Amino acid sequence: MHNDDTPKTRIRKETPVMKSHTVSIARLLFLTAVISFFLTGNRGAAQTKVDKIDRLMTLCYEYGQFNGTVLVAEHGKVIYKKGFGFANMEWKIPNQPDTKFRLGSITKQFTSMLILQLVEQGKLKLDGKVTDYLPDYPKKNGDKITIHHLLTHTSGVPGYTEFPNFFRDRSRNPSTPQEFVKLFADSALLFEPGTRFSYSNSGYFLLGVIIEKITGKPYEEVLQENILTPLNMASTGYDQYGAILNKRAAGYEKDVLGFVNAPYLDMSLPYSAGALYSSVEDLYLWDQALYTEKLLPGKTKELLFNPYIPALGGGYGYGWVIAKVPLGHSNDSVMVIEHGGGINGFNTLISRIPSKRDLIVLLNNTGGTRLGQMSRAIRGILYDKPYDLPKRSIADSVHAAIQQRGLAAGLALYRDLKERHADTFEVLENELNIYGYRLLQAGKVKEAIEVFKLNVEAFPKSSNVYDSLGEAYMVNGDKELAIKNYQKSVELNPRNVGGIEALKKLQTK
Repeated sequence: MHNDDTPKTRIRKETPVMKSHTVSIARLLFLTAVISFFLTGNRGAAQTKVDKIDRLMTLCYEYGQFNGTVLVAEHGKVIYKKGFGFANMEWKIPNQPDTKFRLGSITKQFTSMLILQLVEQGKLKLDGKVTDYLPDYPKKNGDKITIHHLLTHTSGVPGYTEFPNFFRDRSRNPSTPQEFVKLFADSALLFEPGTRFSYSNSGYFLLGVIIEKITGKPYEEVLQENILTPLNMASTGYDQYGAILNKRAAGYEKDVLGFVNAPYLDMSLPYSAGALYSSVEDLYLWDQALYTEKLLPGKTKELLFNPYIPALGGGYGYGWVIAKVPLGHSNDSVMVIEHGGGINGFNTLISRIPSKRDLIVLLNNTGGTRLGQMSRAIRGILYDKPYDLPKRSIADSVHAAIQQRGLAAGLALYRDLKERHADTFEVLENELNIYGYRLLQAGKVKEAIEVFKLNVEAFPKSSNVYDSLGEAYMVNGDKELAIKNYQKSVELNPRNVGGIEALKKLQTK
């Protein structure tokens, strides 16, 4: 609101002195007007960016692609933060900027910070072996693997979340860190440590055990003392299921008919690889602290952000991905330091642009969605580059058509929307996969196969789509086609343990 405190002008005859004074006032008013113009213009530009971000995220919410909280900072200052949808759908409790979400693998950057703090204190060496700190760890693997290997996912230790039937058989059962390590400690390494990159939750779990061994304290306590309390991150912590946690978001996953509660996961299992919760506001505090030496001196802190290993479209540091990424829908790019996370009912992303001190945080509590695409569009807005607005999912319409009018009608609608309405509809791999499995579970195997084939056609470089199609063929008794698709899946992703096991069973029948 504008408050005009300018006094009323009195009309009187001007003396030469008064005239000179009037000219000075005129100049001052002119300069004030110019300054006001530029200030107002800058506020207008910032407001335009805010409006664009709000429209983008509102569309993502309306199209069922985002349910959570977003924060955007430009030049270190928050310009936008807002919640969309519900933190709790049963009670219609809305998401807010202080809502607490499970972070999944964003946890890893906190674990890597704790490790480097121990390095700085002289209690740990990056080239130290696992058996130097955990003498009881099997020597055949522990004598080869260094702390650096664990931090950069180059240890070769297979990820426990990819073990066959892990989520079905193990994910609900609590375990101490020392006991749980035994699940993978004796497993054959995927490769000689240091020779390749293979993302491994097991490696970061092991780092948590090492932190506890060196400090003599639980991981949760070390985290609180060394990071959360110093940064006043009161909305961040280790997620204990039994604790009464104010403003905790519930996790959901998208089903054919809408959203359902996510499967239970005992949080002792993600541990130092994925068990933290936080809010967008607290992650802003974390981002700002990383520009200071409050937690680590600069030289040691730089080790976090060095792209040691080519991976994930860029390079992998210590708990961070470092990459040049596009600015919106343009050929221009900027160096980004970021990491995503995914855990039952949640997916998350923190994306930092240190050169401009810009930050994008997206926390979603309805399972997997394309936060990377949203982040790219927001970067386009921040840097005044072209960007893509979200589109509606073809899968929703196709599923409805199959249910109401049969398979042929659904396939025809798919072709029509894909070819003639590509400006407003798009194919989403995850959603087609969900609908395919729903059909499979309903005993509509033929329909499921056709939906999975659409996904293979749309995403020919995805290991997951071939795995799903292979499973549908196996259920249908088409052994040859099942083997063919599982082989393609494993070829695209050699770490697809489930696909490897399915091939073994099929080829021994």
